[in-house]
Amino acid sequence: MNKKNTIIHVILTGGIGSRLWPLSQYLEIFEGKSLFELTVERNSDIADKVIVVGNVDNCHLSRKILEKTNTPYLDIVETTPRNTAAAIAFSAFAADPEDILIVTPMDHIIEKKDLYDTAVAEAIEKAANGYIVTFGIVPTKPETGYGYIEYKGENVLSFREKPNLVTAKGFIAKKNFLWNSGMFCFKASVLLDELKHFKPKVYKKAKIAWENNDRGKLDLELSLDIPSISVDYAVMERSKKIKVIPSQFLWSDLGSFESVYDYLVSKGHPIDENGNMTIGTQNYTAFIGLKNTILIATDNANLVLQKEYSQDVKDLYNELEIEKPELLE
Repeated sequence: MNKKNTIIHVILTGGIGSRLWPLSQYLEIFEGKSLFELTVERNSDIADKVIVVGNVDNCHLSRKILEKTNTPYLDIVETTPRNTAAAIAFSAFAADPEDILIVTPMDHIIEKKDLYDTAVAEAIEKAANGYIVTFGIVPTKPETGYGYIEYKGENVLSFREKPNLVTAKGFIAKKNFLWNSGMFCFKASVLLDELKHFKPKVYKKAKIAWENNDRGKLDLELSLDIPSISVDYAVMERSKKIKVIPSQFLWSDLGSFESVYDYLVSKGHPIDENGNMTIGTQNYTAFIGLKNTILIATDNANLVLQKEYSQDVKDLYNELEIEKPELLE
């Protein structure tokens, strides 16, 4: 009888979150919990342990929550961002070859947990049989902010970039497209074999960086040698071992303030009669002559924006990188 595969939940926290500056994904604004804590909690009854792939700026925040929740974990600290292929490779090198990894970003909100658990159980079964599983979300509208997966049954026909509105409407009409959630499940050895086959340089350089880690912290010079490429381009769009699970659980990628606003409103977060909202402050705030405006307050910066301009926050972030980098720490 085969021994049960160890299930490891890999949480990717290394993204800079430029569209949500200055909001921290560790801010406890989601019914008293942070996005990170919700992500840990969601998988705590599925996974045997947790691997967090983070960066030098947020690893202490992750540790604090994992220790508060008594979650056994391994910390992998990237000293420079090298995209998701390298981040996922580090976690696979840190695991045993037969371990099954469930990879999730930290900035997702998922509801209908029973449907989520069903999808994950199916993914684990496929992963144990040597497949790399991606979770596709049955779309509820022609969303232009997500990538799409064209599929037939459990087979992926193609991955598509974020579409314009006309293309997105066409995808919905065809009924064989799913939102690409960016969540995966696979056996550590299978992912590494595919990465080695399709992107040998990423595999080799990531392996060297991992083998020279210092208590989970990666060397900067060795990390800079790793080509920066997403796991989608490196493996998912090339491998013949990919399966997709069309999933019905409620999913949203809180990648912009508009999506955060809509989610918080759905949960009863207060807004005034003109749709204005505050995040991160209990101070009395009055909005005069403004509609659908969000005030985000943190210890060192405030942001005021109309929610339909949410995508422009990234431009501000890019300016601050040059002019006031201390505000991004």
